[in-house]
Amino acid sequence: MCAMVAAVVLAAGASSRFGSPKQQLLLAPVLGRVRRASSIEDIVVVLGAHDVETDARTIRCPDWERGPGASLRCGLAELPADVEAAVVVLADGPMLSPEAIDRVVASWRKGDSYVVAASYGGNRGHPVVLGRRVWNAIPDEGARALQPALVDCDDLGAPGDVDVPADLSGRVDEAGGE
Repeated sequence: MCAMVAAVVLAAGASSRFGSPKQQLLLAPVLGRVRRASSIEDIVVVLGAHDVETDARTIRCPDWERGPGASLRCGLAELPADVEAAVVVLADGPMLSPEAIDRVVASWRKGDSYVVAASYGGNRGHPVVLGRRVWNAIPDEGARALQPALVDCDDLGAPGDVDVPADLSGRVDEAGGE
């Protein structure tokens, strides 16, 4: 029997550069992509600065302003005891490939590392898998402080990073489709 893997979708930020709660626009398409990954059995969305309407289970992180690590710790704490790994997904990455999620989970399942991250053009990106063993080691700056095994996902395309409205350029319409 395979170890249970859940997704923690980080959607707690203030969206100050965007000018409005970008999570409201981007969360549903990102969740659609996470749900299409065959390796994910549970999802929790971490909220903080803004309330966001979603059909997914949510947890409000009172310490979200401390950094992405605080939000991630809130999400990890919400997962059931039988979850052995969490896939960290950012709510502002609308082009996330479900295959990238499955690829990093497969690497984690093979025992490549307790921390496995997708890479694009040789650069670390998302999604990131965290084995339960490292959950207590998440600092306020987030999982970026942990050294991962990298899994090449160049062929799948990077998930994107929407910080300002111009970053959207039609991506939201594309994000949920396929």
